[in-house]
Amino acid sequence: MPPPQLRLPLDPLTSTAVVLAVAAVSSSAPLIAFAAAPALAIAFWRNALAVAVLGPYSLVGRRHEFAALRYDAGRRQAGYSVLAGVALAVHFATWMPSAQLTSVATAAGLVATQPVWQGLIALGQGRRPPPVVWAGIGLAVLGALVATGADFRSDPRAFLGDLLALAGAAAAAGYTALGERARTSLSTTTYTTICYGVCALLLLLVCLVGGVPLTGFDGTTWLAILGLVVGAQLLGHSMFNYVLHRMSATTVSVLTLLEAPGAALIAWLWLDQAPRPWALPGLGLLLVGVAVVLIGGARAGRRTAAVAVPPEAGPLPDRTG
Repeated sequence: MPPPQLRLPLDPLTSTAVVLAVAAVSSSAPLIAFAAAPALAIAFWRNALAVAVLGPYSLVGRRHEFAALRYDAGRRQAGYSVLAGVALAVHFATWMPSAQLTSVATAAGLVATQPVWQGLIALGQGRRPPPVVWAGIGLAVLGALVATGADFRSDPRAFLGDLLALAGAAAAAGYTALGERARTSLSTTTYTTICYGVCALLLLLVCLVGGVPLTGFDGTTWLAILGLVVGAQLLGHSMFNYVLHRMSATTVSVLTLLEAPGAALIAWLWLDQAPRPWALPGLGLLLVGVAVVLIGGARAGRRTAAVAVPPEAGPLPDRTG
């Protein structure tokens, strides 16, 4: 059975979480490109250190949730969390190397195809996003690609990076869809502790088998990794996981598109990777697409709610993180 699609009206806390998440994840690709360390090692450390921060609080403050994972309903939520961790590991293992093989703008632009994969997953789950949502997704993805100048270049190294970025987009869609399932009853901290922990263990195994060095980096590289942990991981991914209790996975995926122009801007100012001439028109198109998804999707959701939840049924329950 697909998860329920009704969502509560956005509140200031949720809106603030979205703004923080977009700003935080925009720093991810530039920091990866800057760090003098293998991409897989960076991916491992950003997840392992995030678990080191979240784990103690989660295991103590949410111990009742961990205890409930032993029972039937809890096992399902734990399963979704574990699978989300697997998908996140695949995302990091493909997209993070892409940011070092091709340009930051191209990697960010191609990973911005995530909403397309998200919509296909929704179809596979028996859910049909409204036509206005598909139209908004198309506009937003096109805008992201135009703004960042993503293209399949003839350079074999850059072409491999492009393919990895596309694979990372598909894996990110699976990660978000599974997180939506898990977040129906799990708090943000419990879910992210399990998800990031599984992801870190898988990436550690890949690094050990592949002989990827995990230490010996210079101080600036460790600062970049810490920046990824605090920004992209704890403020970025965790805030997007938080809003999944009020937004559908498809809507969250569309919002992540705002990372592409943000990353391109940071790369321009910091790494001297100048944006293409079409950056501003592309950004405008992206913003229009995001607005179409949010406004059109909200209207469609209200029409569905009016039919599915009659007034006498009372307000929908809140699921806070």
